[in-house]
Amino acid sequence: MAEGTIGVAGERSAYAKGSGSRPAHLRASAFPPGPVTVRGTGPDALSNLVAVLELAADGQLRCAAATRRPLTATVRLVEDALVAGDYYDRREDGEPIAAFAWPMLLQAGGLARFAGTRLELTPRGEAVLAGPCYQRSVSQDQLTRIEAIRGQRRTGTLTASARRRAAVADGLAALAPGVWVEVDALFAVLRAQPAPLAVAASPLTRWRLYLEDPRHGSLGPAGAMAWNVLEGRYALCVLFEYAATLGVVDVAYTGARGARADYRGLRGAEAYDSLSRYDGLAAVRVNELGAAILHDPGTLPALGLPVPRRIPL
Repeated sequence: MAEGTIGVAGERSAYAKGSGSRPAHLRASAFPPGPVTVRGTGPDALSNLVAVLELAADGQLRCAAATRRPLTATVRLVEDALVAGDYYDRREDGEPIAAFAWPMLLQAGGLARFAGTRLELTPRGEAVLAGPCYQRSVSQDQLTRIEAIRGQRRTGTLTASARRRAAVADGLAALAPGVWVEVDALFAVLRAQPAPLAVAASPLTRWRLYLEDPRHGSLGPAGAMAWNVLEGRYALCVLFEYAATLGVVDVAYTGARGARADYRGLRGAEAYDSLSRYDGLAAVRVNELGAAILHDPGTLPALGLPVPRRIPL
């Protein structure tokens, strides 16, 4: 799909009465001005999975032992192996997103394990490489990828990451497949659904989270702005780095710098031209693959998406 402007939006307050789990009627709106990149993710997801599995099989993926995060050289190697590259070009100071996510996904899905600092395929990973399937389990807490939010490591500060991921998945499942929805409209869904997305364990523990300075940059007194900073940035990461990388949603995005102003005015915010590498995500669309994964996995074989196989040499 070509770059351009697409009109999408959603009900921003609450669910429509009698609509069940679906958000209220979508209404037209415009993306932010300027070029918007649109990427359909479903057709490339399996090819990318196989490419990264092959790198692991060849012993080329290395991660830090303490954090299990891929090393910089590994991220670059994965980026070069992806069918369409990463979302942003590193030569233009773009931050890695999909290239970071894939080694994490191999670990989370039980497809690869540590052998020293290298990742090696597990029997499950070898089986998937022989006949690929979709994996979508993620174990890492995505909030750690929002480095601007500090104070995350104190025990009892955050809700369980599995519950947060489930809340984002519920929000996606509530969207009509094939319809572009602006991320702010999706935020409204995540806030209004029966189990709303919540990052801080309580209003009190929100005071432990801060920008720049723990005393003067606390998010405790941020009021309504705190949701976009905490829950909103967490959701952007899950959507952009994992849901899109796995081919569940198509994405429309711009550069991250200056894309969102919802954190301006907070103490410590003046130090950032964007609060996260995901700030440029403008809209998502649950695609055909995503609809099958979210609602009816049994229909996956009938989608006709490319299913690459590793050819023995």
